[in-house]
Amino acid sequence: MPSKQVLQQKTNEVESIAQLMKQHKVVAIVGLKKVRASQLQAFKRNLADKVYMKVMKNTLIRKAIEKNDGTSGLSKLLDYLAGSNVYLFTDLNPFMLALTLEKGKVRTTAKAGDIAAFDVVVPTGNTGQAPGPIISQLNSVGLPTRIEAGSVWVSKDTLVARKGDVINDRLASVLSKLGIKPVEAGLSMKVAFDEGLIITQEQLHVDIDGTKQSLETAQSEAFALSLGTAFPTPENAVALVQIAHRQAYGLSVNATVPTKETIGDLIRMAQMQMLSLSSRVPSSEEKEKETVPEKAEKG
Repeated sequence: MPSKQVLQQKTNEVESIAQLMKQHKVVAIVGLKKVRASQLQAFKRNLADKVYMKVMKNTLIRKAIEKNDGTSGLSKLLDYLAGSNVYLFTDLNPFMLALTLEKGKVRTTAKAGDIAAFDVVVPTGNTGQAPGPIISQLNSVGLPTRIEAGSVWVSKDTLVARKGDVINDRLASVLSKLGIKPVEAGLSMKVAFDEGLIITQEQLHVDIDGTKQSLETAQSEAFALSLGTAFPTPENAVALVQIAHRQAYGLSVNATVPTKETIGDLIRMAQMQMLSLSSRVPSSEEKEKETVPEKAEKG
């Protein structure tokens, strides 16, 4: 049986964890699978003033949650207490925290059973491998090959695994020989508890480029709508004045209303109309030519 001293240490640790949960808005669980010690230390060092991070036993976290739950809703985290984890206590926005963790990831070689972090495409080109068993190994994972200048070449770009696929031993070996690293190693948030709200790993993933493009599209469409409805805002005021000026100018020209701005165009229009009209009226010489045949017939 554990000694009283050990029991007291565990009781104190549970109490300390419970206090951390009370002191911070966000409690996050991060899986330790494929995490390098150097990455863990770097993250600890970079965010030491904003995030308290500690590897703890799930049983201690469970006891702290049970001790601290009350009306906080922390019991929602109990379903995620599995595997080896590091626990984060912070007041940072959980989405910003997740993005910070993502930036710290590095690509690494795959082992059998690893999950592809992205679509894995082997590009066309020289493998740098001499002809031999490598040809059958490349062909076995679907790579078309040819021999050129004493080396084995991949004939065309080939998709060998999609994002989320399990990489088998054969493919892992081939990718390693080709220097392709299809696995990401680093800290990934499994879940975050933010003031009563549970945010899962899938929800924490933010497509920065996609979100930016959506916002740009929405802004463009809103701007066009505000112009179409002549709804003034600080952003479109100049454009609305320019549109109004063009419309007023066009109206005054079409209605031949002379102003300081339109008088020049009105005179030019009048001249063009005059020239067009005069070109349709026969000259005196043309009139005379028309009457000559008539006189001849009378003679």
